Amino acid sequence: MNAFSRMLRSAGRQPPLGAWVMSASPIVAEAIGHAGFDWAVVDMEHTPLEMMGVMHLLQALGNTRVVPVVRLPGHDPVLVKRVLDAGATTLMFPFVQDAQEARRAVASTRFPPDGTRGMVGMSRASRYGTQPHYLQTANQHIGVIVQIESAAAVEQIEEIAAVDGVDALLVGPADLSGSIGRSGEALHAEVLALMVQAVRGAKVAGVPIGTMAFTPDAAARYRAMSFDFLAVAADLHLVMQGAAATLNALRTQDGAAHVHTLSGGTRAEPGA
Repeated sequence: MNAFSRMLRSAGRQPPLGAWVMSASPIVAEAIGHAGFDWAVVDMEHTPLEMMGVMHLLQALGNTRVVPVVRLPGHDPVLVKRVLDAGATTLMFPFVQDAQEARRAVASTRFPPDGTRGMVGMSRASRYGTQPHYLQTANQHIGVIVQIESAAAVEQIEEIAAVDGVDALLVGPADLSGSIGRSGEALHAEVLALMVQAVRGAKVAGVPIGTMAFTPDAAARYRAMSFDFLAVAADLHLVMQGAAATLNALRTQDGAAHVHTLSGGTRAEPGA
């Protein structure tokens, strides 16, 4: 069984928590893996990552307990083949609009006769040719997550989820909000209604569904909607939050000290 699917099955009542890796840094990826997240997404869609970088991040995450997922920048079967050869076992396809696109996505991850992935004997995925019967067994270990990122896709969600080989769905709130003219309003009532509809469709199909929740309020809402897994942070988001909190605390302290000095009758230097 695929590692991501196995994680979901063993999760119990608490949705597994994941993080997005956008820094393209193996060091940061490895740190994220050791931080305690259950899964992590190596993002190729909105980062400068190329193939060698993807391999380095997979090697880094492989030193941790986290389950790695690689989000592709699109649906190019050539890139799918290369990412799988680099050792990825769970792929996320962005902006899947209908069942036909989902079927093509799944096919690109499977060796024949189940799909269209090109054969290779010497790759990181096969442990450089040392893994016995890799070509015969690889298909059963590959996982596919498709992203639902538009109102049109939500309408098709039961058909998309029913495609053989689709192991999970992930709703993208930002793109979903943009698709209905509510850009930047991921928690707007209309967007939330679509997310409820998506969860219902996934449950009918019996396929796990997750989403991205980078604030406590969003996470609480999505838990209440019965999402099965959540991405709750991104590495760059955590860096920027930490930087902002540190600077704000220090500048607040400096301001307080400056006010105290003035109240004591001592002349303050400009910029102190």
